[in-house]
Amino acid sequence: MRKFLTSLSISAVFFFFPGTIHAHCPLCVAGAATGITLTRLLGVDDSITGIWVGALLGAISFWTYTWIVNKLKRGSVLWLKPALYLAIFASTLWSFYKFNLVVRMEKMWGLDKLTFGILVGGVAFYMVEVANSLIMKKNGKSLFPYQRVVFSLGTVALLSIVDYILIGYYI
Repeated sequence: MRKFLTSLSISAVFFFFPGTIHAHCPLCVAGAATGITLTRLLGVDDSITGIWVGALLGAISFWTYTWIVNKLKRGSVLWLKPALYLAIFASTLWSFYKFNLVVRMEKMWGLDKLTFGILVGGVAFYMVEVANSLIMKKNGKSLFPYQRVVFSLGTVALLSIVDYILIGYYI
């Protein structure tokens, strides 16, 4: 219950004191963190929760990248985005194993379900970002308002449904 109240408090702060909206804004990240906490409380399978954790880590890395580039006051640094993405994922997975947060979990294709979900969600989230960037570069703008949000959330939701079907019927 304490985790839930902490997540709710953090979300309320971001809701009542919003800042500039970015592609992956702090409010979205806080909302995702609250949702992940809720899935754990409701007993959702670890691989599905992992997909959402992977998307959350992806959003945090893109948000951090944007913040760093704005602080540097120069154009994008091409190597920094993937390096930061990998560093955030690696440090998160390392800490999960170091502090025994992934103990006695079921396996999915040789990996702990949470780790599997984090990797799948992270790769998908990054690929969606690459696709969004290519679409915006080709057209000079988004195809429709909130394109990044719709594509990102849609992909993560679709992966969750596919994972649920795999768990329920095939694995």
